[in-house]
Amino acid sequence: MGLLSLGTPLAWDEAKKYADHVRSHGITQFLHIWDRVKDRCGDELLWGDEIEYMVAIFDDQEKSAKLSLRQTEILTKLQKIVDDIASDRGESASVPTFHPEYGRFMLESTPGSPYTGEIRDLLSVERDMRYRRHLARKYLKPNEVPFTMTSFPRMGVPGVFTEPYYDPIDAVSSHSLFLPEEITNPHARFPTLTANIRRRRGSKVAINLPLFIDTHTPRPFVDPTIPWQRNIYPEDPEAKNGAALNDHIYMDAMGFGMGCSCLQITFQACNITEARRLYDALIPVAPLMLALTAASPLWRGYIADVDSRWDVVSASVDDRTEEERGLKPLKENRFRIPKSRYASVSLYISEYWMNQPAYNDIEAPHDPAIFERLRKHGVDELLSRHIAHLFIRDPLVIFSESIDQDDTTSNDHFENIQSTNWQTLRFKPPPANSPIGWRVEFRPMEVQMTDFENAAFSVFIVLLSRAILHFNLNLYIPISKVDANMARAQKRDAVHSQKFYFRKDVFPPGPSQPSSLASSCPSTPVSEHGGPILVNGINGKEKKLRNCYPLPPKPDDANPSGAVEDEYEEMTMQEIMNGKGPAFPGLLNLVYTYLETLDMDDESAREIEAYLDLIRQRTNGTLRTAASWIRNFVRSHPAYKFDSVVSQEINYDLMVAVDEIERGLRKVPDFLPEHRCPRK
Repeated sequence: MGLLSLGTPLAWDEAKKYADHVRSHGITQFLHIWDRVKDRCGDELLWGDEIEYMVAIFDDQEKSAKLSLRQTEILTKLQKIVDDIASDRGESASVPTFHPEYGRFMLESTPGSPYTGEIRDLLSVERDMRYRRHLARKYLKPNEVPFTMTSFPRMGVPGVFTEPYYDPIDAVSSHSLFLPEEITNPHARFPTLTANIRRRRGSKVAINLPLFIDTHTPRPFVDPTIPWQRNIYPEDPEAKNGAALNDHIYMDAMGFGMGCSCLQITFQACNITEARRLYDALIPVAPLMLALTAASPLWRGYIADVDSRWDVVSASVDDRTEEERGLKPLKENRFRIPKSRYASVSLYISEYWMNQPAYNDIEAPHDPAIFERLRKHGVDELLSRHIAHLFIRDPLVIFSESIDQDDTTSNDHFENIQSTNWQTLRFKPPPANSPIGWRVEFRPMEVQMTDFENAAFSVFIVLLSRAILHFNLNLYIPISKVDANMARAQKRDAVHSQKFYFRKDVFPPGPSQPSSLASSCPSTPVSEHGGPILVNGINGKEKKLRNCYPLPPKPDDANPSGAVEDEYEEMTMQEIMNGKGPAFPGLLNLVYTYLETLDMDDESAREIEAYLDLIRQRTNGTLRTAASWIRNFVRSHPAYKFDSVVSQEINYDLMVAVDEIERGLRKVPDFLPEHRCPRK
């Protein structure tokens, strides 16, 4: 999660004095990178996943599951083990890595080296995820378990929910009514980030999720677990003064959002043009994948009437002042900012002809001076606006030792702001003086309970990204409709209860425009001159997934002749994934057709089919989403009183069940396919 620099962090009153300094030098650092690598081309497909675990500890006697706050000790042990494995192998590239995260109960893991486009790498993802979980589990206590769950159901309840127990009265960074200081990673960055968000905002963050109203839920619901009368910190009265809404689950600290776990995928592109093309193409896909991976219906001991984390995290880091939120006229601040720092993307950035100005249809303020500086340096208008939009934010954590940097060798000031714009996708320039290329990070997905699911969604996104480039698909819809889809994606059982805006015809125009999927999807990549690209010296199937798809020129009849509103419509998830009419075959079918362009053996094809089958069955309702399964487990539990409350006993049994599912000890035919192999 961002930079973990060593040094002395500045409190907000001091840090804000250096905001312009960081912004100015951050742009200088970006421009040095731009000058060095804007013309870089030919980078191969490298990609990887990031998975976040939460470590829980079980007490079978009292039937409780609590968060284990031993991150520092666990990571120290894991690092030694990883070093020993690397030493034994004589190399470190293939050894997984573990990293600290915001919560002291969290671990982040990544592959030891990026995956390539080789089919064998695609099929190694689940095995690598299993190995990482095995390493983590092996060096925990016998009663500790590394879970891949998006949110811990009882974090922030009154009483004990961590091991060891700490009292929230000592929450000196967040001033939370519910979370103790010790739940946060002790690295100076994290408590400083927490405190500076609160100080900059002028109040605590306010998170309100609609409560799932069950048969015996009191109405109106006024939360009896909120310590309404606490009077320790200046912000304590905020809850009773309107921050906590009736019929909602109220949360008040960064830890509720940044204590969530997710699954993220990062791709290296061929060049900056392909990176921007892929970034744009995946923007409309992000809400769909949020809905399909929804996995977090339980918060602070209650059942919510939403299924995913997104708005929780968004509100948990919302540092905007009242002026920036539009509640007061601008006086001390420069911009009215419509979104939190953690939000959906606000601007498409590709210069390819498919990206029409009408698609960037929402308010996305940008710093005019930074925009002009970038333009004068030769950066195009769309990318200049994107960077200038990110840089309306203030840097939240500044280390005194890092204020002055060599802008030719460092990009820390740029990343200070870039990495704290947490959007559904992130366009990532190469680090300074690095062999790494231009990248795109796909960020909306919720982490799944099993390695099989996490591998399935990872493989699907990678294959979809290749299908988009291979077939030169046009997925553009107005950003305002993407935002509407993000709101719908979080609703209860969104996969089946909601419709989503999506483009009717995803193929580019021209005389060769398809009348059917079979006639439209070439078996080989098409060059910029329209002819097939030779693969291995013959016009045949490709041996690996790849980058560097030349973009065909703009067709003569590509100019839009109708209204933008005619290009998209509301579709069910079934229609988006499986197709609607001859012009839109569906995302799954596009992936299947792309697979036909690859040279793979039958066994490899069957393994990939198992992953895609999970996506299909989650889409058509044969299998539940994680959120639906969790909600149903709670409401079916013998101890549930239909009052929206997740008790200690229910939480314990749920966590036991999730662990057994992950280890293949419990069959759940309404949640996982029968053919899913138990974890070895």
